[in-house]
Amino acid sequence: MITKPTATFTALSLAALLGTAAAQTAQTPTPIGTSGATGAAPTTRTSPTTADYHLVTGDKLRIDVYKDQQLSQSLQIRPDGKITLPLVGDVAAAGHTSLELRDAIAASLKEYIANPVVTVIVLETTPQVVYVQGEVTRPGVFALNGRLSIIQAIALAGGFTDFANRKDITILRGTEKLKFNYKDAIDDDTRREPLALQPGDTVIVK
Repeated sequence: MITKPTATFTALSLAALLGTAAAQTAQTPTPIGTSGATGAAPTTRTSPTTADYHLVTGDKLRIDVYKDQQLSQSLQIRPDGKITLPLVGDVAAAGHTSLELRDAIAASLKEYIANPVVTVIVLETTPQVVYVQGEVTRPGVFALNGRLSIIQAIALAGGFTDFANRKDITILRGTEKLKFNYKDAIDDDTRREPLALQPGDTVIVK
């Protein structure tokens, strides 16, 4: 049989536990990808973009053409760096900002619509990474946080193997193939900035 003092202690302990649980529930943030209401449809958390963000392959976009639901589309940038819109056809998107893409679409639509009003919204961005393959010590995928030169990317990959051709390095950028001579860049006395990589670039060392 519980004595009166023990019962009082038990009631106080239970109240303290309930209060702590309520405080923890109030402080627990809603997980990314869900809404606050139980059973509600999940929401998508997208990466914030700035006006100077350059679109890359895989980015998901919403193209809105004012008062034209048929032309308004939700699209993903294809591996070739382009999107396809009714009337306009293929439009190069990767490598451009959303404002540049907006202007390009609007210019193409002027043939069909007087003063078209176009909005380009980045719904979801792909991870900003570059790839280094071939004759390097640690080939792989590397995060692109700010400016990253090709020389820095090769250093992140552990440098060259003994069989690497440092004079003939290829950078795949969408449909483009760029060439880079590492030896010339290192020996260059003009202190020019080495080639800067862009999201999605693949560096191939032969």
